[in-house]
Amino acid sequence: MTPAPLCTTPSAAIAYLRTPTAIRERAEAIWRHVENGASPHFALDYDGLEAAVRATLDVTRERFPDVRGVPFHARWRHLEVNGRDRWGALAQCLPAGVSREERARRRFDLTIVSVLLDAGAGPDWRYREPATGDIYARSEGLAVASIDMFAAGAFSHDPRDPLRVDADALGRIETMALVAGFQVAAHNPLIGLDGRVSLLRRLGDAVLARPDLFGTRDPRPGHLFDHLAGQATAGALPAAAILAALLEAFTPIWPSRLDIAGQPLGDVWRHPAVRTRDLTDGLVPFHKLSQWLAYSLVEPLEEAGIAVTNLDALTGLPEYRNGGLLVDSGALRVKRRDIIDRAWTPGDEVIVEWRAMTVLLLDQIAQHVRVHLGLDADTLPLAKVLEGGTWLAGRRLAAERRPGGAPPIAIESDGTVF
Repeated sequence: MTPAPLCTTPSAAIAYLRTPTAIRERAEAIWRHVENGASPHFALDYDGLEAAVRATLDVTRERFPDVRGVPFHARWRHLEVNGRDRWGALAQCLPAGVSREERARRRFDLTIVSVLLDAGAGPDWRYREPATGDIYARSEGLAVASIDMFAAGAFSHDPRDPLRVDADALGRIETMALVAGFQVAAHNPLIGLDGRVSLLRRLGDAVLARPDLFGTRDPRPGHLFDHLAGQATAGALPAAAILAALLEAFTPIWPSRLDIAGQPLGDVWRHPAVRTRDLTDGLVPFHKLSQWLAYSLVEPLEEAGIAVTNLDALTGLPEYRNGGLLVDSGALRVKRRDIIDRAWTPGDEVIVEWRAMTVLLLDQIAQHVRVHLGLDADTLPLAKVLEGGTWLAGRRLAAERRPGGAPPIAIESDGTVF
């Protein structure tokens, strides 16, 4: 890769750290650190990488016999769990004559809230869907619970128009609303509950703070659709523009971690293998939830007639299912027993390194999978490899190796990173 230009001003440094290019470049620096044997945490094993490719191919072929029909990795797959088109059913209840633009705004409303609630649930939490009696856990359970809350008007200030999200309702959300909505109880604990409530409130604040993005009248997360639609050229919008808008709009909602000149950086951490001579020295961005949200906004945009281009500019998601696939397959070998014997925080060096290696190895897995399937990146972009894919392969390997399907490396989550 061409070396990044020096970021000698806060604005330049922040702008660089918000790009997918920065995510890959910083991950590559850590990759070299591991490949050279300098890491005290991990070693690369290319036989294990081939095992991860085979596991990904197996689940992809099983789920999608026509591999050209793999959908995008997005929150919508969780919202459709068990083959139920929950959004489609809700959309039938929208006001008569609603425009496709307003339909897109409401899909944005739902997607943004649902993704922000999609941090790790923990191994003991379950959600029983009232409409079916079906029981779901983890990401699927969080998705179904979130759309049920959306349907009930939990995020709308107007009881006559429940299928929307607005800043007023977000700012007033209480912990007990999520306790009830997610069926939390002593025997059904949800980790990071308070973090999720705080995140929704800060989302409301962020919407109010940016009328240029979210509207001066009736400010809603869904008005971000209009901002993005305005950037489209000839009906097309680059995927990186979605991420840029999300990071501009929502970085202030994340808990205060690292900052540059008082500006919070979001999902950005430190690793000693990253050395630069500017304000970004040591900093490693991931923006996992923001990229997950960017992937999840593709379908609402395309339904509204806006083609999303260059999806592979975004990176694979550095979270515990994709990262777990790499450890459980042997692609990444841990060098010390304590790495898997204790829990770590997101800012610990071992977790930053694990996530950076996940970004680079997912790119490699995607390349190998395409070769095996005889497809190119246009037909099978990274977002489809993830869905096919790496995420489920990681979950299955975890279920085979550990009770409850816990990841191989434990992370103490506050509900705002994973």
